[in-house]
Amino acid sequence: MELFENNKNERQSHSATNLKAPLADRMRPKIFDEFRGQEKIVGPGTPFRKAIEEDRVGSVIFWGPPGSGKTTLAELIDKATSGMFVPFSAVTSGIKEIKAVISKAGNYKKMSGQKTYIFVDEIHRFNKAQQDAFLPYVEKGDIVLIGATTENPSFEVISALLSRVKVFVLARLSEEALIEIINNAIKNSERGLGSLNLKIEEKALEFIATAADGDARRGLNLLEAASDDVGQNGSITLEKIVEIHQKGSTVYDKSGEEHYNIISALHKSIRGGDPDASLYWLARMLEGGEDRLFIARRLIRMAVEDIGLADPNALTVALNARDTYHFLGTPEGEQALAQTVIYLACAPKSNAAYIAFKQASRDVTEKGSLPVPLHIRNAPTSLMKALDYGKDYKYAHNFDDALTDQEYFPDELSGRIYYRPTQSGREIKVGEYLKKYRDYRKNMKKDNKEENSND
Repeated sequence: MELFENNKNERQSHSATNLKAPLADRMRPKIFDEFRGQEKIVGPGTPFRKAIEEDRVGSVIFWGPPGSGKTTLAELIDKATSGMFVPFSAVTSGIKEIKAVISKAGNYKKMSGQKTYIFVDEIHRFNKAQQDAFLPYVEKGDIVLIGATTENPSFEVISALLSRVKVFVLARLSEEALIEIINNAIKNSERGLGSLNLKIEEKALEFIATAADGDARRGLNLLEAASDDVGQNGSITLEKIVEIHQKGSTVYDKSGEEHYNIISALHKSIRGGDPDASLYWLARMLEGGEDRLFIARRLIRMAVEDIGLADPNALTVALNARDTYHFLGTPEGEQALAQTVIYLACAPKSNAAYIAFKQASRDVTEKGSLPVPLHIRNAPTSLMKALDYGKDYKYAHNFDDALTDQEYFPDELSGRIYYRPTQSGREIKVGEYLKKYRDYRKNMKKDNKEENSND
């Protein structure tokens, strides 16, 4: 218990800002009111924020991209709760260290009645045996496990442990949130750059937010590089920030590679149907040390976004590549990524489903919660039946070719068309079905209209 108390007191005594530390570290939020970008999870009045403020946090895993606030959120929990907080790195810690801390946590709880919060950064790097070591103590409540990961916990955390924690998905930071973070760093005299009296063009500010790509750390690193260049009373222009960004790409890119430029090149080469260029960019990413599962996720996205229903098998190929790499690892598993790149590049392309869903989503946002038509509502109770739920519903299987003139949209959206298949690959067949379906419904509605007018 004394060891834990010393640990807590020592960290609190060193909580003053180190002005020689990088700007991104200095500007790490100290209180929740400074925390930006994850308001849905820890905004005022949210269930999780209340749990933190009332000191009743259970075991959780924060899953999100780099720079989205996972570690900061864990540190804010440390400051807001009364228990002991023990940080761990999954890169450097083994089972021996885990068991030693867990043993002390059990004694600490018996003696003080307080919880021990164990924060594991990059928890996906712990193997099964290491994760298993936490399980009985999480179950008993001796410890509160707080994990942080950039990888999908469904694949990287054992199911027994995953079932005993709550997963919070942290979103990549919006450009609006990043602009607020960057502005605060420019104005903050205590921990930021306020003493430099910098000026920044609006377009330069927007460029930093865009270049940060959802990562607050990346944006603050770029701002700090610009402030070092322009100095006291300096002005950060768009031209200056673009120049610094190009010169300092190694600050943001893994192993000196232009990370996001290269993934963009791979994506566009596949979209453009060039397997050879696609393989080159894949090789560049692999050689640069890029996370193989990050590449696999991007290939899955390409299969959905750019190939879609023109070749539904593309998604299966991409998912199989992810699983194959996960099973084989490096270097054998990389061949599955290469085969997938070739398959996707040579596959017929269609973004029709991608566009259709965006249009449907826009209608949901703009039109609000339109009521479900009565005839397609479920009617499990007599009251619902009395209210005409399900009345006049036409069971498609009772009609030739399973086609009816029934309206499935709310009245305000009747006749809306989102999905327009291309003349590419499998979508040719889908298009033939849709023409038949839409022509039938159009003709039936025309006949019904004429019949009603004759009546």
